[in-house]
Amino acid sequence: MGPLEFVLIVILLVVIVIVARSIRVVQQARAYVIERLGAYSTTWSVGLHFKIPFIERVAKVVSLKEQVADFPPQPVITKDNVTMQIDTVVYFEITDPKLYTYGIENPMTAIENLSATTLRNIIGDLELDQCLTSRDIINSKMRSILDVATDPWGIKVNRVELKNILPPKEIQNAMEKQMKAERERREAILKAEGEKRAAILSAEGEKESAILRADAKKQAAILEAEGRAEAIIKVQQATAEGLKLLNEASPTDAVIRIRALEAFAAAANGQATKIIIPSEIQGLAGLAEGIVESVKSKK
Repeated sequence: MGPLEFVLIVILLVVIVIVARSIRVVQQARAYVIERLGAYSTTWSVGLHFKIPFIERVAKVVSLKEQVADFPPQPVITKDNVTMQIDTVVYFEITDPKLYTYGIENPMTAIENLSATTLRNIIGDLELDQCLTSRDIINSKMRSILDVATDPWGIKVNRVELKNILPPKEIQNAMEKQMKAERERREAILKAEGEKRAAILSAEGEKESAILRADAKKQAAILEAEGRAEAIIKVQQATAEGLKLLNEASPTDAVIRIRALEAFAAAANGQATKIIIPSEIQGLAGLAEGIVESVKSKK
């Protein structure tokens, strides 16, 4: 192999290497910013591309995915002069690789400083209690302001979140005491309401029990009175029936007197030691003796 052939082989290898390095494949969710002779030429998207050797170069490889920037806590002062430490998290994505490459020198540092100043401006108009209860409002305001400010840089801010809000230690202790007192107050209220409800239920139970007892006594008295009235009615009906039967039988005076004597004997029941006999019954007794004497004489 002569010197000329060796030189040709070396040149061929160099050309092959240069051509191979000039072929680029752009991955998904990436973009290549291409410069030609130091000036912006084009932006490569996904696919196979060829770069002109020594004329074009890849100025920047840009990720089009949504990115997260977690910034360290920033000291801020509220409207009521309370100094707090607040750290923010910014979610953003690059929408224009050209503006992102040429719009600002260090985009992340710019976003961090812009977030800190925006946060101080917003918190400066709020008091401590408002800062702790208005996170959504603060997040929305910061996102809107940052999105407008970063638009010339080819960046779109999707979300801004306040990760932590750290008041001074003494204020944290005061807030803990306040929360403890509030919990104790709620507990006392719930306990009092429970006791009140229990007392009401107990009183209602006693009231219903007394009503039931009174109603039971009333029903018993009514039933007893009805029983007595029915018994009196039955006696009166029996008496009336007896009188009716006697009237229908048309008894003689002698029969009536004998029945009266039998009733008198039943009333005595053999237990009386002294009996007063009415004159009518005495006459009836004499009549009976006369009847007996007449029967004996006939015999």
